Amino acid sequence: FVRSMIERGLKGVRLVVGDRCAGLVATVGSMLPKARYQRCMVHFMRNVLSKTPPAHREWASAALKAVFAMESRESALDKAEQVAMEMESRRLKAAANCLREGVGETTTYLLDEFPDGHRRRIRTNNMIERPDREIRRRTRVVGGFPDGNSALMLICARIRHAAANEWSTRRYLDMSRLDDNLVEANRSSCHGRP
Repeated sequence: FVRSMIERGLKGVRLVVGDRCAGLVATVGSMLPKARYQRCMVHFMRNVLSKTPPAHREWASAALKAVFAMESRESALDKAEQVAMEMESRRLKAAANCLREGVGETTTYLLDEFPDGHRRRIRTNNMIERPDREIRRRTRVVGGFPDGNSALMLICARIRHAAANEWSTRRYLDMSRLDDNLVEANRSSCHGRP
């Protein structure tokens, strides 16, 4: 899939957001070497909470939200380590291990090369999941389809409608700010900042 997009002219990819699909992570590393991988924060939090007993979930959820509320990647990683240590003290070793293992790729959005104004939108893969939910909602109403083409026609009609009416009037991300951030991030990394 990615190879076909590259063959059709895809270039300049700087960030790929996903839910930790191993194939996607490997593809980003091999086929999009200039792109960073951002693990979806929501999926990651669900993964950590799935390893947390119900009695500790409310605390763990609040602690994870505090990690992702940090203003810098360094402070988020420090806070994550504090939370992991607290998890271990509460005998939540599996959750602590999961947090330590994935927090690095889940805080990519906090790197200096991405504008502050983009952070809220690029830390999850909601941009893709929202249209998927809408398509599922519309196809459930119909129930059964006589063949695959009729389902495809409904899906394409829904996407065309959204693209013409909803997406055309909104700007999800202001991409003009990316170049300035990339120049500043490169300048900072040349002067010894991580």
